[in-house]
Amino acid sequence: MPERSEMHQETLPQGNIPQENIFDIAIVGGGPAGYTAAIRAGQYGLKVALIEATSKLGGTCLHWGCIPTKALLFNAELWEHVQHAGDYGIESLGKPTLNWPRVLERKSTIVQKHTKGLDFLMKKNKVNVLNGYGRLTGPAQEGVFSVAVSAQGSPTQTVRARNVFLATGSDAKVLPGLKPDDRILTNMEILTLPEPPKSLIVIGGGAVGVEFSSIFRSFGASVTLLEFLPRLVPSEDADVSKELARVFKKRGIDASVGARVESVERTEAGVRVAYTDSNGRAQTVEADKVLIAVGRAPRTADIGLETIGLVTDRGFVTVNEWMEAAVPGIYALGDIVAGLPQLAHVGAMAGMVAAARVAGRPARPIRRNRIPACTYTEPQIGSAGLTEEAARQAGYEVKVGKFPFAGNSKATILGTHDGFVKIVADAKYGEILGVHILGPGATEIIAEAVAVMELEATVEDLMFTIHAHPTLAEAMLDGYAAVEGMAINA
Repeated sequence: MPERSEMHQETLPQGNIPQENIFDIAIVGGGPAGYTAAIRAGQYGLKVALIEATSKLGGTCLHWGCIPTKALLFNAELWEHVQHAGDYGIESLGKPTLNWPRVLERKSTIVQKHTKGLDFLMKKNKVNVLNGYGRLTGPAQEGVFSVAVSAQGSPTQTVRARNVFLATGSDAKVLPGLKPDDRILTNMEILTLPEPPKSLIVIGGGAVGVEFSSIFRSFGASVTLLEFLPRLVPSEDADVSKELARVFKKRGIDASVGARVESVERTEAGVRVAYTDSNGRAQTVEADKVLIAVGRAPRTADIGLETIGLVTDRGFVTVNEWMEAAVPGIYALGDIVAGLPQLAHVGAMAGMVAAARVAGRPARPIRRNRIPACTYTEPQIGSAGLTEEAARQAGYEVKVGKFPFAGNSKATILGTHDGFVKIVADAKYGEILGVHILGPGATEIIAEAVAVMELEATVEDLMFTIHAHPTLAEAMLDGYAAVEGMAINA
């Protein structure tokens, strides 16, 4: 895998910072958490330095994660539609062919467009951007921290700031003894394959694993998915996991849960994975490629935390509700924060909260149960709030409503009937505790759920909230009504 400083060849704007120039905030890391914090701080009129180790802003999300993978997912969805064009009355197309280089070119064009957009936003908000690796040099002196910024071929600069935001992101974990190459892949290598594999083994059934399983199955690959825990997408509601497993089986994805991987080795033509299945039996499977999707590790090992006496928890930084670490003036954002999911939108909001705190502006802390989780498989997953199990464990008396997309007319129009909307509500007061969606448009519809939970809406409120017809969002109305056993379309 390329080092962070080797991912791109172009160079960010490089400034010379006078030693006497003291910033309000120095931000180490230019991913979603860092650049969002920089923009918001600039909007507040604060003096900001944004330090990025690679040659482009955007972080893993823009260059190796959220954006390129969702671009591929959209291509995969279109490919599936083209394959079944006759079902929609579109005929005489001939046999479609997949131009993989063009697929990758489109993905790269999207990334480049938004990278340029970030450069514009930095200038617009008067953010000083420095290309180089940032490290804290020691405790604050008279309330001012120093960050050494080193870039290859340039002298080390020192950025001085009253507050430092650490937003250094994360790297894909790799199983012990393995090193990524042209067959053993992480989320980075798989995005630059010269052609789609004919067969793929995916180790890890979380969001990354199921997304890439879905993408390459759509492109025709034979996919084997191995998950160590008892169910796919284990952080989701159990009903979502169960239904996703059913749909994946229908799509031809061979998913095994409770699978312990014992070894991964290269063969003459591809890779071989040995694992122990849920019944304790030894199994092997071979494929062209294997994707390792077993989570991400925080990048905190070499950013100078020891110089300021900040101790991490397994590499993660513990913060208070305003994202401030145990050392006053040091804030942590994004994937390195202990106890928060490693999601771009969480890091971005953390940056906005911290910037508001430093600026003395009104803000609200991040609420863990108000974070939408989106998984861009086919079908999509969108969830927020408590799962049914978690709500019961928290002591709530729970009422649950489920509405299948089979009863939604827009889903019929789109030809996607799998999945459901599940509402978890407090039986006593009717407050919405959690919403879990598997089906078409789930990653868009979930925004409604977050809004209604923020406003502490009740089932009664929402049963009388008009939803347009015909829409996928209309399934939410039936979902709320299903809590009381009164769904119209089921």
